[in-house]
Amino acid sequence: MSTTEPDASGALLGAADIRELAAALGVRPTKQRGQNFVIDANTVRRIVRTAGVRPDDVVVEVGPGLGSLTLALLEAADHVTAVEIDDTLAAALPATIGARMPERAERFSLVHSDAMLVQELPGPAPTALVANLPYNVAVPVLLHMLATFPTIERSLVMVQAEVADRLAAVPGNKVYGVPSVKANWYAEVKRAGAIGRNVFWPAPNVDSGLVSLVRRAEPVKTTASRKEVFAVVDAAFAQRRKTLRAALSGWAGSSVAAEAALVAAGISPQARGEALTVEEFARIAENKGAGHGGVA
Repeated sequence: MSTTEPDASGALLGAADIRELAAALGVRPTKQRGQNFVIDANTVRRIVRTAGVRPDDVVVEVGPGLGSLTLALLEAADHVTAVEIDDTLAAALPATIGARMPERAERFSLVHSDAMLVQELPGPAPTALVANLPYNVAVPVLLHMLATFPTIERSLVMVQAEVADRLAAVPGNKVYGVPSVKANWYAEVKRAGAIGRNVFWPAPNVDSGLVSLVRRAEPVKTTASRKEVFAVVDAAFAQRRKTLRAALSGWAGSSVAAEAALVAAGISPQARGEALTVEEFARIAENKGAGHGGVA
């Protein structure tokens, strides 16, 4: 199958459509915003299918660009809300939707904003996040959306392959780190496929991967706040080659205090952050100040 096969229905955008739209708008994808436009209808339909988008879903999409994935989402979902920071792209997207899929145009909403600043969305609460995330901000945007919109039950994001590996890594894996643990706070995370370079314009210098995140049925059981747990995670991986006794000394106030918290949490002071689950990080956070007669 050609990677730039035209869409049989005519509604979705192909390579020629994307280039024509971009030329008409005077748009050139920028590295600054990590823009790589998907130019293959088969790929966006595959993403929607892999995401398991249902007819009753309210999908939020970050970085819709010229609308490749947006149109495929509108085919499948009840409503799509797109968040776009670029002035030119945000202005053009509603017209593209209206021209190519007029019967679904009323099911589309646009938020012209930096996704990292979005605190609310118009219309019904989102149930799913599906996005081709800009490579340079993928992890912070994903974590922000999961934190801000707890109604998002399922997410499927396309990110740089290396980032996909980090998000989906399990304890003990050499790429397991801050993104892995923080994503696991919210969801069960797994790799959901690979995407080749030639379905993008411009073709990136790296491969891409799909990551599936299904929100945990039950949140991590802990008396510590997310902020407190994430502070432990950040400290542990800031010096990931050090033992937790040493790496957490600044967080705890001293290496002795760090050891007391670790022992109280049932974790070896000689362990390293890359060996711990999110639940174990939560136990450490709960036991901060354990050497001072209780939780501080």
